[in-house]
Amino acid sequence: MTYLHIVEAVLTSQLKPYQKKPNFIKIPKGTRDLSPKQMVVREKILDMVISCFKRHGGKGLDTPAFELKEMLTEKYNEQSGLMYDLEDQGGELLSLRYDLTVPFARYLAMNKLKKMKRYQVGKVWRRESPSIVQGRYREFYQCDFDIAGQFDPMIPDAECLRIIYEILSGLQLGDFLIKVNDRRIIDGIFAVCGVPESKFRTICASMDKLDKISWKDVRHEMVAEKGLAPEVADRIGDYVQHHGGVSLVEHMLQDPRLSQNKQALEGLGSLKLLSEYLTLFAIMEKISFDLSLVRGLDYYTGVIYEAVLLQTPAQAGEDPLNVGSVAAGGRYDELVAIFDPNGHRVPCVGLSIGIERIFHIVEQRMKTSGKKVRTTETQVFVATPQRNFLRERLKLIAELWDAGIKAEMLYKNNPKLLPQLQYCEKRGIPLVVIIGEEEQKEGVIKLRSVATREEEAIKREHLVTEIQKRLSQS
Repeated sequence: MTYLHIVEAVLTSQLKPYQKKPNFIKIPKGTRDLSPKQMVVREKILDMVISCFKRHGGKGLDTPAFELKEMLTEKYNEQSGLMYDLEDQGGELLSLRYDLTVPFARYLAMNKLKKMKRYQVGKVWRRESPSIVQGRYREFYQCDFDIAGQFDPMIPDAECLRIIYEILSGLQLGDFLIKVNDRRIIDGIFAVCGVPESKFRTICASMDKLDKISWKDVRHEMVAEKGLAPEVADRIGDYVQHHGGVSLVEHMLQDPRLSQNKQALEGLGSLKLLSEYLTLFAIMEKISFDLSLVRGLDYYTGVIYEAVLLQTPAQAGEDPLNVGSVAAGGRYDELVAIFDPNGHRVPCVGLSIGIERIFHIVEQRMKTSGKKVRTTETQVFVATPQRNFLRERLKLIAELWDAGIKAEMLYKNNPKLLPQLQYCEKRGIPLVVIIGEEEQKEGVIKLRSVATREEEAIKREHLVTEIQKRLSQS
């Protein structure tokens, strides 16, 4: 190394602490921070979803954010390449969970459980191209409800569809439709159309893109990229255009080709029985049997479904909604057996609510309406017009906390009264308790309504009772 190189190295090391830092801070692509206002909206949506899950007898469950990679691979067909892999110092090969279904199946097998009705809310990660406009991220929440166990056909499946109906109706997102199909019908269509059995799953993955691209583009992928004969693709196209009510099932049962396929007949029979239960659940008007629906995940074995919002003209100031499906699920009877050392089956059916896409819709509508959102649940503010009254305020707020009342105060020794009252008005805090020298001498506390600005002197010993009374009336 020359003398000049040595000098350059020394100067570089000395100047490094003074080098200018990047003038921007950012987060990874496909992720986002949620502000306090956004968190309030999200928590309300989650509370409503979880309340519905509990109403149907669901038990809460949580599983690790990452699993052994071997537990996740080959469960997602072509989507396996979208998993995030982790390096572990202990030598274990790990991956972030791709969904909540496979970890649930692993949990059932590991604990030798034969029956369970569970719900789970948690983050999952997918290494795909994000679309903020469509509410699609690389890190996002899923809200799942699953019924595991051997039961009479289609009863649990019908309840899962009823849960989707209740949640979407309760959130008041607008009109929606639940598309329903059966993987056995899809396999039957492939068989009678001449698709080689070795290509079933890869052709299924192509068809899963029909909600994003046209049939023409899907057909091109099948033929040009996956080597399917053009005439076979055309025969598939004749079937996937069909959708409708119970009459479609009856029509397909009379189809000269499908009626000769055992799998297709089983699937159509299941849909016919399912329609009877959905009619009794009074939700059949929201159901469409749709032969183009395939659900690309490899573990589905029977009934599958997907809920979509029906497009409506955008109101003034709104962007057109384009968020894809907002709920989906289906039956997966063989997944637990893959994990179980003895191959014991535990039939399962479940659903997943697309909470990120729903949140995207609600957030957009709130921006358009200009509706204000309270970011705290504070019920009472403890204020004073006096100097040197910090100790009295601390004692008073502790009494309110002990009574379960949500209360705040300013972190100042000698705050002025006006900023304290303005703080309450800005944050929508309904009540203010005011303590000063005069109130202390008389053994009372002033209770002020922020909305009306009316004040009333309340005896100190009756303050908590009076606050609770007013809060119960609001």
